Amino acid sequence: MSQLATGETRSAPLEATGHRWRWLALAVILTAEVMDLLDVLITNLAGPAIRAELGGSASLIQWLGAGYTLAMAVGLITGGRLGDLYGRRRMFLIGVLGFTAASAVCAVATSPGMLIAARVAQGLFGAVLLPQGLGIIKEVFPPQQLAAAFGAFGPVMGIAAVGGPILAGWLVDADLWGTGWRAIFLINLPLGLLATAGALRFLPESRPAHASRLDLPGVGLGAVGALLLVYPLVQGREQGWPTWTYAMMAAAVLVFAAFGRYEVRRQRAGKDPLVVPSLFRRRAFTGGLVAGLAFFTGLTGFSLVFSLYLQLGLGWSPLRAGLAGMPQAIGMVLAFVVAGAGLARRLGRTLIHVGLAVVVVGVAGMLLTLRLVDGELTAWQLVPALLPVGFGMGLVMAPFFDIVLSGVEEAETGSASGTLTAVQQLGGALGVALLGTVFFAEFPDGPGPAVRLTLWAEIGLLALTFGAAFLLPRQARESADAPH
Repeated sequence: MSQLATGETRSAPLEATGHRWRWLALAVILTAEVMDLLDVLITNLAGPAIRAELGGSASLIQWLGAGYTLAMAVGLITGGRLGDLYGRRRMFLIGVLGFTAASAVCAVATSPGMLIAARVAQGLFGAVLLPQGLGIIKEVFPPQQLAAAFGAFGPVMGIAAVGGPILAGWLVDADLWGTGWRAIFLINLPLGLLATAGALRFLPESRPAHASRLDLPGVGLGAVGALLLVYPLVQGREQGWPTWTYAMMAAAVLVFAAFGRYEVRRQRAGKDPLVVPSLFRRRAFTGGLVAGLAFFTGLTGFSLVFSLYLQLGLGWSPLRAGLAGMPQAIGMVLAFVVAGAGLARRLGRTLIHVGLAVVVVGVAGMLLTLRLVDGELTAWQLVPALLPVGFGMGLVMAPFFDIVLSGVEEAETGSASGTLTAVQQLGGALGVALLGTVFFAEFPDGPGPAVRLTLWAEIGLLALTFGAAFLLPRQARESADAPH
């Protein structure tokens, strides 16, 4: 049984009626989710302006995104356990206060290293913050209202996805009180303080009676392996790909293998593993890891390169670049609506393949547009390509997690869900590192060749996702009721 703030066991009447302030609690959790989503999106647009002021090489732009998502990936696997051990409300508060403080450091950063370190801190505190929200929602809402509560995530996240880049672009261009790009981090301060005040007033304390112990050595091995993989991909191009870059990537494989062996030994010793080893013997889960890693690598890398092409290649302002990306965000929101209306339930895995095909059509349309456009490219000329890119991505994402999780046992769902979410963030870091490096490597030959080569790499990642998706179950479980 879970425990509330009073320390008493949750009563049957509360399970039936829900917590008194449950809708306000949901608003507090959504505020924190918006903070995270905005910080994923904003640095793609603000990166060139940040580099222009702070200096540094092109890799600074990549590390602004990769540092955040890499830290988030490492922390997410164990973030939920911290709430189980020490209380979800307490860890939510620590996460939101730490995230807000790190945002303040980002806003006053005076060097590239200081800013990257603050972004890493944001990712780590975000990994503490985000897992607590879903646990609290399941605690405070009665079963008959859970669907409505989780359903609120879609519209709010959709509005943030559409409005976030535009807001970031406007803040950079407006240069309010001389803050420039720093305003994109300062905006987190009122949001964070509002979320903190709301959490203190409206969130109950809760934790399960039986919580898994932390696997700190496992976290350490996973972190080292991820860093050994991402670091040379970002820095190798500028260093001329010396031998140490290949050695680091080879070492990453060895570290991940050591991680797997350690988890097996830990489970045999009767301890709680970070990732349940039996998951890797399930075709659906391993296929989901490959498909998810390839897909989210392509998704995040595409967003970064698109913004860099418009700003560095075409000389567009951050606001204009943010507005140009609206069709992709709108297409993604529309796809979630369509999938949620029953399409995901009827088509299951087929919807993932359909979505991937639609994305390929959109990327091919962008390649054709860039080839045919004579003279200055306009935002309107990109709409026919960006709409299907966003719509197809939404069709893939809508059923993906539920379908993958339907291929594991119920007892493995928690570990599988945390691992998939971490892989999603790792894919974000790899996308920034890999596709960003492809773009910058070709950029001296012109922005056109650079973006075209990156788009072909994107098609390759989509093809890998398409093949791996055949390993997934055909349908999701009917009982899935939570977003991932």
